[in-house]
Amino acid sequence: MKKNRKIIIFVSCIFLVLITILFTLMNNAVKKADSLAVITPNLTCVSDGDYIGEYSITPVHVKVNVTVINHEIASIEILEHDNGLGSPAESIINNIVNTQSLEIDAISGATVSSKCILKAVENAID
Repeated sequence: MKKNRKIIIFVSCIFLVLITILFTLMNNAVKKADSLAVITPNLTCVSDGDYIGEYSITPVHVKVNVTVINHEIASIEILEHDNGLGSPAESIINNIVNTQSLEIDAISGATVSSKCILKAVENAID
Protein backbone atom coordinates (compact mmCIF):
# COMPACT_ATOMS: atom_id res chain seq x y z
CA MET A 1 0.00 0.00 0.00
CA LYS A 2 2.80 2.44 0.90
CA LYS A 3 4.57 1.64 -2.38
CA ASN A 4 1.48 2.54 -4.42
CA ARG A 5 1.12 5.80 -2.53
CA LYS A 6 4.74 6.74 -3.26
CA ILE A 7 4.25 5.99 -6.95
CA ILE A 8 1.10 8.13 -7.08
CA ILE A 9 2.88 11.02 -5.35
CA PHE A 10 5.88 10.72 -7.69
CA VAL A 11 3.70 10.65 -10.83
CA SER A 12 1.68 13.60 -9.53
CA CYS A 13 4.86 15.62 -8.97
CA ILE A 14 6.12 14.86 -12.48
CA PHE A 15 2.72 15.85 -13.89
CA LEU A 16 2.78 19.17 -12.01
CA VAL A 17 6.30 19.94 -13.23
CA LEU A 18 5.27 19.24 -16.84
CA ILE A 19 2.14 21.40 -16.54
CA THR A 20 4.24 24.24 -15.09
CA ILE A 21 6.73 24.02 -17.96
CA LEU A 22 3.93 23.97 -20.55
CA PHE A 23 2.20 26.95 -18.94
CA THR A 24 5.47 28.92 -18.90
CA LEU A 25 6.18 28.19 -22.57
CA MET A 26 2.68 29.21 -23.64
CA ASN A 27 2.81 32.35 -21.51
CA ASN A 28 6.12 33.32 -23.16
CA ALA A 29 4.64 32.72 -26.62
CA VAL A 30 1.64 34.95 -25.87
CA LYS A 31 3.91 37.70 -24.48
CA LYS A 32 6.07 37.55 -27.60
CA ALA A 33 2.98 37.70 -29.84
CA ASP A 34 1.53 40.65 -27.92
CA SER A 35 4.75 42.64 -28.31
CA LEU A 36 5.19 41.79 -32.01
CA ALA A 37 4.89 44.83 -34.29
CA VAL A 38 3.06 44.18 -37.55
CA ILE A 39 3.09 46.97 -40.13
CA THR A 40 1.27 47.04 -43.46
CA PRO A 41 3.85 47.36 -46.25
CA ASN A 42 3.33 50.03 -48.91
CA LEU A 43 1.39 48.06 -51.52
CA THR A 44 2.01 50.68 -54.21
CA CYS A 45 5.57 49.37 -54.34
CA VAL A 46 4.53 45.71 -54.70
CA SER A 47 4.29 44.27 -58.21
CA ASP A 48 1.60 41.82 -59.23
CA GLY A 49 2.42 38.25 -58.35
CA ASP A 50 2.45 35.55 -55.73
CA TYR A 51 4.62 35.96 -52.66
CA ILE A 52 5.51 33.37 -50.02
CA GLY A 53 6.03 34.39 -46.39
CA GLU A 54 6.64 32.54 -43.14
CA TYR A 55 6.75 33.29 -39.45
CA SER A 56 7.06 31.27 -36.25
CA ILE A 57 6.57 31.77 -32.55
CA THR A 58 7.17 28.40 -30.93
CA PRO A 59 5.01 26.27 -31.09
CA VAL A 60 3.14 28.03 -33.94
CA HIS A 61 4.46 28.10 -37.51
CA VAL A 62 2.71 29.71 -40.48
CA LYS A 63 3.50 29.77 -44.20
CA VAL A 64 1.31 31.78 -46.58
CA ASN A 65 0.99 32.56 -50.27
CA VAL A 66 -0.14 36.14 -50.89
CA THR A 67 -1.46 37.12 -54.33
CA VAL A 68 -1.12 40.80 -55.22
CA ILE A 69 -3.06 42.26 -58.17
CA ASN A 70 -3.13 45.99 -59.04
CA HIS A 71 -1.28 46.84 -55.81
CA GLU A 72 -3.92 45.15 -53.65
CA ILE A 73 -3.93 41.90 -51.71
CA ALA A 74 -6.24 39.80 -53.88
CA SER A 75 -6.02 36.60 -51.84
CA ILE A 76 -4.12 34.83 -49.11
CA GLU A 77 -3.68 31.08 -48.96
CA ILE A 78 -2.44 29.42 -45.81
CA LEU A 79 0.04 26.78 -46.98
CA GLU A 80 1.07 25.59 -43.50
CA HIS A 81 -0.30 26.33 -40.06
CA ASP A 82 1.08 24.30 -37.18
CA ASN A 83 -1.19 25.77 -34.58
CA GLY A 84 -2.29 23.63 -31.69
CA LEU A 85 -5.60 25.29 -30.82
CA GLY A 86 -5.11 28.35 -33.03
CA SER A 87 -7.04 27.28 -36.13
CA PRO A 88 -9.78 29.93 -35.55
CA ALA A 89 -7.08 32.51 -36.39
CA GLU A 90 -7.22 31.45 -40.03
CA SER A 91 -10.35 33.57 -40.43
CA ILE A 92 -8.13 36.65 -40.06
CA ILE A 93 -7.16 36.38 -43.74
CA ASN A 94 -10.63 37.59 -44.73
CA ASN A 95 -10.13 40.70 -42.58
CA ILE A 96 -6.76 41.36 -44.20
CA VAL A 97 -8.13 41.13 -47.74
CA ASN A 98 -11.23 43.21 -46.91
CA THR A 99 -9.33 46.00 -45.16
CA GLN A 100 -6.10 45.79 -47.19
CA SER A 101 -4.33 46.21 -43.87
CA LEU A 102 -2.33 44.10 -41.44
CA GLU A 103 -3.07 46.44 -38.58
CA ILE A 104 -6.12 44.55 -37.35
CA ASP A 105 -7.06 42.85 -34.11
CA ALA A 106 -6.03 39.29 -33.41
CA ILE A 107 -8.68 36.61 -33.14
CA SER A 108 -9.62 36.16 -29.47
CA GLY A 109 -8.27 32.90 -28.08
CA ALA A 110 -5.83 32.51 -30.98
CA THR A 111 -3.51 35.46 -30.47
CA VAL A 112 -0.25 33.67 -31.26
CA SER A 113 -1.58 32.13 -34.48
CA SER A 114 -3.18 35.44 -35.50
CA LYS A 115 0.08 37.35 -35.05
CA CYS A 116 2.04 34.65 -36.90
CA ILE A 117 -0.37 34.84 -39.85
CA LEU A 118 -0.15 38.64 -39.91
CA LYS A 119 3.64 38.59 -39.73
CA ALA A 120 3.88 35.88 -42.42
CA VAL A 121 1.77 38.06 -44.75
CA GLU A 122 3.97 41.07 -43.94
CA ASN A 123 7.10 39.03 -44.66
CA ALA A 124 5.64 37.84 -47.96
CA ILE A 125 4.91 41.29 -49.38
CA ASP A 126 7.57 43.37 -47.63
